[in-house]
Amino acid sequence: MSEVAVIGAGTMGNGIAHVFAQHEWNVHLVDVVADALERGMATIRSNLARQVKKEVLTADAARDVEGRIRTHTSLTAAKNAALVVEAASEKPDLKFHIVAELDRLCPPDTILASNTSSISITAIGAHTSRPDKVIGMHFMNPVPVMKLVEVIRGHATSDDTLHRVMQIATDLGKVPVEVNDYPGFVSNRVLMPMINEAIYCVMEGVATPEAVDAVMKLGMAHPMGPLALADLIGLDVCLSILEVLHRGLGDDKYRPCPLLRRMVAAGHLGRKSGQGFYRYGAP
Repeated sequence: MSEVAVIGAGTMGNGIAHVFAQHEWNVHLVDVVADALERGMATIRSNLARQVKKEVLTADAARDVEGRIRTHTSLTAAKNAALVVEAASEKPDLKFHIVAELDRLCPPDTILASNTSSISITAIGAHTSRPDKVIGMHFMNPVPVMKLVEVIRGHATSDDTLHRVMQIATDLGKVPVEVNDYPGFVSNRVLMPMINEAIYCVMEGVATPEAVDAVMKLGMAHPMGPLALADLIGLDVCLSILEVLHRGLGDDKYRPCPLLRRMVAAGHLGRKSGQGFYRYGAP
């Protein structure tokens, strides 16, 4: 059994903690906000109950999974971890600060992985004394269900680090796919322009959100329309990723739609706020 620290108890962080614990890792779930840890653990319990109902896990196994997760409000909880997965907010300065602290706290052989969906792994690694052990481990939402893990190799990431993380992802029941460190990697470089163009269709009056999503679901066999998916991801996250793509690649095809900017400014962030392109219950 190995020890992992997951930094950030939000949607991605609690899902990552769940998956590691389910595969018999001891997990330290860290968030500076105690309420976030409580919400994260409530989500994990809810997802475990769903797995029991679907007979993916027994009730005893679900209790064992929850028992392998400990919550903390300090990064010092990561000091003995073999692997750290940073899943904090998609803000470069925050990630740089966290990884620099982890570099100071953790043993020299600890791998520092980031679940970032768009920020340069090379830039993150440059804030440490171990860029060879810094790597991207981009899980998909919802983490307990989705198979893909984008494994992003920074400029200095070593072969050994890459191979170890690819094996860890495989052992978690995921399918790791190696990609190189360019803005948006593969997933968001392809996905975000589609979402952005769908938002332009709404802004320009081409069609309603329902119509745009129906076309993509029924005509292109997408399991979820791009606007419903944007609501699930978080419109603020979509905006941040598009800004990284626009800035990093310098191409106006990645310029965020003004309607997206306006909705984020209004606090209409999708499912997590209760309103985005669609209305939801209380967040």
